[in-house]
Amino acid sequence: MKLNTKRTILVGLAFLSISAFWQLYDSIIPLILKNTFHISDTISGGIMAIDNVLALFLLPFFGSLSDRVNTRIGKRMPFILFGTAVAVVSMLFLPFSDNLGSLVLFVMALFITLLAMGSYRSPAVSLMPDVTPAPLRSKANAIINLMGAVGGVISLILISALIPKTGKPDYFPIFFIVAAVMTISVLLLFWKIKENPLRMERERIDRMSDGSQDVPKEEASAKAPMAPEVRRSLILILISVSCWFMGYNAVTTAFSKYAQIYWGIQGGGFANCLLVATVAAICSYIPVGAAASRIGRKKTILGGVVLLASMFALGAAVKEYHIWINGLFALVGVAWAAINVNSYPMVVEMSKGADIGKFTGFYYTFSMAAQIITPILSGFLLEHVGYYTLFPYAALFVSAAFFTMLFVKHGDSRPLPKKSRLEAFDVDD
Repeated sequence: MKLNTKRTILVGLAFLSISAFWQLYDSIIPLILKNTFHISDTISGGIMAIDNVLALFLLPFFGSLSDRVNTRIGKRMPFILFGTAVAVVSMLFLPFSDNLGSLVLFVMALFITLLAMGSYRSPAVSLMPDVTPAPLRSKANAIINLMGAVGGVISLILISALIPKTGKPDYFPIFFIVAAVMTISVLLLFWKIKENPLRMERERIDRMSDGSQDVPKEEASAKAPMAPEVRRSLILILISVSCWFMGYNAVTTAFSKYAQIYWGIQGGGFANCLLVATVAAICSYIPVGAAASRIGRKKTILGGVVLLASMFALGAAVKEYHIWINGLFALVGVAWAAINVNSYPMVVEMSKGADIGKFTGFYYTFSMAAQIITPILSGFLLEHVGYYTLFPYAALFVSAAFFTMLFVKHGDSRPLPKKSRLEAFDVDD
């Protein structure tokens, strides 16, 4: 059994479009709120948490809804197409309202954009396990995350190149290019990926690997309740997801302000640190997916958690920008890759085949719940205690995830037997 790499890359175009938007959102929206509308860090953190409040309800709802939908173009594709179309139109009003100085228009455009993005994220992420046999999902998720990182790199390069060091920036060209990238990515996905035939092929492979060619694995398992020990592992890994997102999202959400105010980086220069982290993650996604196949997902995640907490603790000691900080962010990227590639497949592994969208919703419910709290809490600390609190705060929550992950006993990868040692390196179809 071998992973179809080309097909997985095409499936990852949906995640590329999503990640390109969220990188732009996390980097630019806090600057607009602070510099154009003069909103305090605490309130800005609350506004930045709105997308996660919406996602808390939208992602499980649309993930579960897409499980039940069955159209000529698939279960997930209608949500991806419609959500992207609304998002790319509404997001262009964000820089337009910034140039006008209209807070009312900005809030309306932001709300519509966030609704649109929330409507298709779970279906887009669920597409990968829909078309990928269970034993190959860590490798496939590595490629999906790599595609997401490429989307983030596109936004970061645009930010670094197009934001001037002085004067009021015009963000419209950046938003327009990202909207174009999102549109092209999703249209290419729709053209090349035929969801229904690919899902039926995956179901046939899973039935064969499960030893039954008559009854689909998901139909056979749908009647059985989740075992208590599996439920305990599911809860623990979801708590772990919340903890590491509490730490990581605090840094990514506040970093543009932190770098300008605390480290004195001018213009869009802050994007270079994030770009280094993203490129390092891109280089790491495939190796950490392969590592998970060899040593297991849990051990790979634990190693990533230790590295991420260590780098955030080291970042707390940095008082001003130095070139070596890029090395620190490179290791942050490696650590986040190790965590991100393997955590979602562990959650899906505990699901019944027919519930992939619902369990995707569970994963994002816990990650988004953390991202509701952390911009507000960390923003309060930045405003009322000091900007130096950002990295210690992040290190503390990531460290907590290590202890909850230790007790997760299910969802780990089960390596497939290899016909030869050489086959272990074969990931093409």
